[in-house]
Order: sequence, then C-alpha cells, then structure tokens
Amino acid sequence: MIVNENMVKQLLEELGDRVLVAATKYVDVEQIEELERIGVTHFGENRVQALLEKYDNYHGKGSFEFIGTLQKNKVKYIIDKVSLIHSIDSLGLLQEVDKQAKKHNLIMPVLIQVNIAKEETKHGFSVLEMDDIFLQLDKFTNIEVRGLMMMAPNIDPVEAESYFEATQQLLVQLNDKFNMEMTELSMGMSNDYREAMKHGATRIRIGRALFTD
Repeated sequence: MIVNENMVKQLLEELGDRVLVAATKYVDVEQIEELERIGVTHFGENRVQALLEKYDNYHGKGSFEFIGTLQKNKVKYIIDKVSLIHSIDSLGLLQEVDKQAKKHNLIMPVLIQVNIAKEETKHGFSVLEMDDIFLQLDKFTNIEVRGLMMMAPNIDPVEAESYFEATQQLLVQLNDKFNMEMTELSMGMSNDYREAMKHGATRIRIGRALFTD
C-alpha cells in the first residue's frame, strides 16, 4: 500500500476543521509516518495487537485512536496509549474502561457507539437503550463521553444520509435531555464521508481512499 499524497491533501482541505482519522489497519508504521508528513495527525486502529506493535515502533507526534470492536480483556493494554476510544458498545466495556483509567489516573475520552440502522451484524447500542446508558454515566468518574460513533449500512451513500441525520438528531436530544455538551460525531468513511459531513460529522474515518496498491 502506497500513500496517495494528492488524495490525502485533497481530503484534508475538503474536511476543513473536521478531524481526518486515518484508518491504518492495513498499513505499517512507515505509511503512518508518511501520512503524518503530509498533515494527518490522528490514526485509527481496530485491532489491539496491531495497535501495540505500531505504537512501539512509531516515533511521530500524532495520536492513536481505537475505532474497532474492543474486548473487555484487552482494554488494559491500550488504555494509556490511545487518545480516544470510538467504539463503546456495552455497559460492561464502559465499566472496564473506567476501571483501567482509574489505575492509570487518567480520564479516558470515549464515544458511545449507536447501531442507528438496527443491523444485526453491527455492534452498538440501539436508540432505545441510550437513555438507560446515559442515566448511568455518573458512575464512571474516569470516563469523558464526548459524543457518538456510528457505522452506516453498506448502501448507496445518498440512501445512507438519513442514518447520519438520525445520529445527529440523537446527539442533540441526548445533550438536551441529560444536560450535556457532547460535540463529537464519528461517522462517515471513504464512500460516504460527504453525506456524513452534511449532518455534523466531526471525525471522519477514512482508510482505503488514502492509499493506492
């Protein structure tokens, strides 16, 4: 995989003040450092072992974010190595992140993953579960919930736009209901980021569009 410098620069310009989270699942540290040279500073990993290997060999100034499904027994390995966990999808995971953050005397920024399209193959809370989860957040003194994360269905981007809109509305509703000031919406990938941007996406997770074979 080779970094497509022109595409990366184009995306950075197009995204403006939104954060480009480079999904670096299929590349190594050399490509990550090349992305950083061009201007990318946030790198999203979805496997713990790969993140640990890259973290140990990375010498840049960017930050790693965890964007994949996270098992509770793996939280302890990454809690002090990532700047944000996008994929909080269970109460048990919230509890474990809070527990491990306490051990390291840190406040862990997280996003709550919502399965807005009710897909059986996707992780995340249903919209109906959100109130129950947010009612329990006061228990977790070492977690800072900054917003929501979602994955749109693999359909035409124009059709997916309604799911981005629904997620944006959900964030507004939760802020109002629970007197919060969440600002982050992690949504949109290589094929549908423009539709996500129309509905308040603040972090765009892009992988394959950054590279050429």
